[in-house]
Amino acid sequence: MGDSSLDEALLRSRKSVPDDPRLERIYLGVKEMQEFSKMSASELKALESDLLKRYEDFKSKNLKLDMSRGKPCKEQLELSMDMFNVLKSSEDYLTSDKVDTRNYGGVDGITEAKELFANLLGVSTKEIIIGGNSSLNMMYDTILRALVLGVPDSEKPWGALPKVKFLCPSPGYDRHFAICEDLGIEMITIPMKSDGPDMDLVEELVSNDESIKGMWNVPKYSNPDGITYSDSVVDRLAKMKTKAPDFRIFWDNAYAVHHLYDEHDSLKDILAACKDAGNPNRVFIFASTSKISFPGAGVAMCAASEENINFIKKHMSFQTIGPDKINQLRHVRFFKSVDGIEQHMKKHAEILRPKFETVLGILDSELSGKGIAWWNKPRGGYFISLNTMEGCAKAVVSMAAEAGVKLTNAGATFPYGKDPLDRNIRIAPSFPPLDELKQAIELVCICVQLVSIRALIK
Repeated sequence: MGDSSLDEALLRSRKSVPDDPRLERIYLGVKEMQEFSKMSASELKALESDLLKRYEDFKSKNLKLDMSRGKPCKEQLELSMDMFNVLKSSEDYLTSDKVDTRNYGGVDGITEAKELFANLLGVSTKEIIIGGNSSLNMMYDTILRALVLGVPDSEKPWGALPKVKFLCPSPGYDRHFAICEDLGIEMITIPMKSDGPDMDLVEELVSNDESIKGMWNVPKYSNPDGITYSDSVVDRLAKMKTKAPDFRIFWDNAYAVHHLYDEHDSLKDILAACKDAGNPNRVFIFASTSKISFPGAGVAMCAASEENINFIKKHMSFQTIGPDKINQLRHVRFFKSVDGIEQHMKKHAEILRPKFETVLGILDSELSGKGIAWWNKPRGGYFISLNTMEGCAKAVVSMAAEAGVKLTNAGATFPYGKDPLDRNIRIAPSFPPLDELKQAIELVCICVQLVSIRALIK
């Protein structure tokens, strides 16, 4: 995407601010500085001196703390260890329809797994494929297949076109954007609002540009903002007129059951909405148990219309003889039901919630009321999205790294690794132990303040 297109998208986001309290807080926090902006240069210098002492104290500790990726911690991984004890005899390896999971076959997954995860996602067993351990792998394959072969509604393969574009709500998931870069797909940044992507901009773009073939979405507890799409956004995505007849929504529902609290967000059924709108083939839904059981040994799934699923299965039959059916069976025997998964996730929440509340508490105590930062307070997912003053995020990340705390690269949550406002930092609280997490986020807050002061007095 060219700079002019990016600037236009950002201009659209700024114009949307009055209708969006979340963005309003972001922009007003930057443009109408309160506490720090009202301080004199000498006051800021004195504060800088105090903060530098704290910063140097952290540097002297020779920390090696990592908050760069949203990985489950050891305690979370331990929750699923009994899964390895559910298959013990030769008979245990047989499915309900007497398929021996140790052998070849079953390109779309075993019956029990399709039943369990179809219930979890609210689709029929004819509308789902159970794969290997990686939903990202399934997403990549789906796009690559479309480039080579098209999709059921395509007049020609996407790769035969002069240009293919994807809409990318941002801040978003860096690995989605990496897929597009790897496959030569042009990305268009779509600003996020409090209830999902800027749908006015989305509708305008897809209605006028046939080369826009897809759109990335993390619709529930989004990475990194923690936003859940509203019913209105889901309906507009399902109903909108697209110039490309084979336009596809890539619905990465990675955090579908990753609640932090008993009172949690709900997400409207996108496949049902697409069917109701007369666009049954519009959406590919992806999910996995990567952060439910084991990131390296989970189960991934893709749900879509029967026509989409049959098309995928046809071509998968040339690609593989079948997934790891033993692992699928282990998961089914361990979780037993959707309720079993939900009860399991409450155990995850008990581990994660104190970490999120610790980070949020320190952010509040260190940065609230200073007019230099804004952050989300998610009810689920794996991330906290921290927004600094414009032009400060890279410096904060670099300064934290110098003192031993590794964060996600500034800009990673935007296409091409370029945050146009250099503002967003993704905080991943899940992996570090609580004592390390406290140190890490305190250091980040010190860095935010130091960088902000220097930006104000330069």
